[in-house]
Amino acid sequence: MILICYDGSADSQAAIAGAGEIFGGEPATVLCVWEPFIEVLTRTGFGVAMYAPDTTDLAEIDAGNERAARERAEEGATRAGHAGLKAESQTRARDGTIADAILDEAEAIDARAIVIGTRGLTGLRHMFLGSVSHGVLQEADRPVIVVPSAEAAAARAARRR
Repeated sequence: MILICYDGSADSQAAIAGAGEIFGGEPATVLCVWEPFIEVLTRTGFGVAMYAPDTTDLAEIDAGNERAARERAEEGATRAGHAGLKAESQTRARDGTIADAILDEAEAIDARAIVIGTRGLTGLRHMFLGSVSHGVLQEADRPVIVVPSAEAAAARAARRR
């Protein structure tokens, strides 16, 4: 089983395409991590003091976030199927860092490898540029393949010239 990290960005789409080229025909889980709203408030410094939602509001917000993540994961699994993988979708709530959630899922499914794009472009993207793939690389206990988008690869090649 291969674990592919997917957030809908061009980089995660490239990760699916790369996984298809390398692992075509193999089973894969396409993972989309979502973040409970209270974690967003706590992590971003707005805290509960700035916004004190009742538990009903939080449950509704989280249900919507989870539903959106499930839809993204299903979209990724469809893309992975078109790339030649036997793919299923999976979501996981963030509990700690996004990298931790990815590594926990890799362990849970006993993934042979993790495939991830070079950077995440969802949510507060300026906080996550490269940090997720870097965190996974630093903490993984299994192979990690980092795939840049075509645009990122072209920009990097141009800088080397």
